[in-house]
Amino acid sequence: MTEHTPVTTATTKPINNTADIVKKVWSFCNMLRDDGVSYSDYLEQITYLIFLKMAYEYTLPPYKKNIGVEEKYNWQSLTSRTGADLEAHYLELLRALAQKKGLLGQIFAKAQNKIQDPAKLARLISMIDETNWTRLGTDVKGDIYEGILEKNAEDTKSGAGQYFTPRALIQAIVACMQPKVGNSIADPACGTGGFLLAAYDYMESHGALDTEQKRKLKDETFSGNEIVANTLRLCLMNLFLHGIGEMDGESPISSNDALVSPPSKKVDMVLANPPFGRKSSMTFTNDEGEADSEDLVYNRQDFWATTSNKQVNFLQHIYTMLKTSGRAAVVVPDNVLFEGGPGETVRKKLMEVTDLHTILRLPTGIFYANGVKANVLFFDNHVGQEKAVTKDIWIYDYRTNVHHTLKKKPMSVEHLRDFIDCYKPNNRYERTETYDAETNPDGRWRKFTREEVLKRDKTSLDIFWIKDKSLMDLDNLPEPDELVNDIIENIEAGLASFRAVASELS
Repeated sequence: MTEHTPVTTATTKPINNTADIVKKVWSFCNMLRDDGVSYSDYLEQITYLIFLKMAYEYTLPPYKKNIGVEEKYNWQSLTSRTGADLEAHYLELLRALAQKKGLLGQIFAKAQNKIQDPAKLARLISMIDETNWTRLGTDVKGDIYEGILEKNAEDTKSGAGQYFTPRALIQAIVACMQPKVGNSIADPACGTGGFLLAAYDYMESHGALDTEQKRKLKDETFSGNEIVANTLRLCLMNLFLHGIGEMDGESPISSNDALVSPPSKKVDMVLANPPFGRKSSMTFTNDEGEADSEDLVYNRQDFWATTSNKQVNFLQHIYTMLKTSGRAAVVVPDNVLFEGGPGETVRKKLMEVTDLHTILRLPTGIFYANGVKANVLFFDNHVGQEKAVTKDIWIYDYRTNVHHTLKKKPMSVEHLRDFIDCYKPNNRYERTETYDAETNPDGRWRKFTREEVLKRDKTSLDIFWIKDKSLMDLDNLPEPDELVNDIIENIEAGLASFRAVASELS
């Protein structure tokens, strides 16, 4: 990482570290909560204002860029106003910038002012004004914004956590995948851009890059989709603050639904955590004037099976995104591993045409949404051949007898270090099992042949073998808080399954 000199302006004290800025920015949010401003709404306003402040800074020496923001809507037009005049002008500014093209227009798309008190809006503007954002290093700006995003994800009531994949998990996946400069990398459900940024950081830190390589890394490497407007805005800002994308250029992230049509281009690598939830549906008014719903089914000729299950559809779509030498790592819920019908069809086909070589079973308690039981599938595309491509599937069970919580015992990269070592990123053909039926039955790393999997009911990949100690040794139970959390997680997971069944029957 590059060292950065603390920034000073005429109106502020020196900036000491990222944590101080995050704390300062977030403390203001707590005050606005009394006015009914949610974390997500606050983050939106922060995004508008930081972007606008940076746009103004880029018009000044030494940059002197024409960003496309008229003088009457620039940053100074906000700092020079107060009261009702400020509120009215801010609304006009948001509407005007939403009409712009490229990244600027996407950042301000459907923008609204959620801060109804002009005095507090003025204080927020003043706080943003205190920092010279363009003089902060990209890693500092990025860390600040990601810190705010994580704070927002912690607000479980807002549902923001569903767009936030644990950073430790992302980093471990990227460490296994080892993206290289020159690879094209995509995420068809990119949320706030965590996977893309982790890949960017990895490539930037692994090898000395020349000027042209740095340009290609920032401008030609990454692409993605995000259909939720607010989340798309946060993603674009997150990428931009990390140095990906130009303020006056086109966006690397599309707002289109990735599942609607085949991809326009093939990529070298897909890293993704598609949205959980059993299925997609749309609500409409029937002939009787009552609200009704209908499953969204994607009738794609390039799909192996037609289903309303979003995760199964994403898995199929991700396969279509890969070049013949492409690779993927995808986070999926348990149902993708054992569901019959279209789910089984897709699993069989995936083992036939790709090398589905690794599954990482994840513990509960690592996602902001309760009751989530998930896995990571690693598979490599392959040139077509007569015989099935997958020969062996290696499974790492990091779920059984593993206890994590978001606050007291969060999962770190170090917790996944053994998995990374077992994965053998440099040469996965050198793998060896840690499981042994006689000497180490609790070994977490075990190999299964394709033939063994095909013999299982519905070709289930939901495979576990380690005995749950909490069920065996009543004298050695986990700590009470761990036990309670486990119970909650299991109840939540059970309820989610029942809701899914009810939804299917309705």
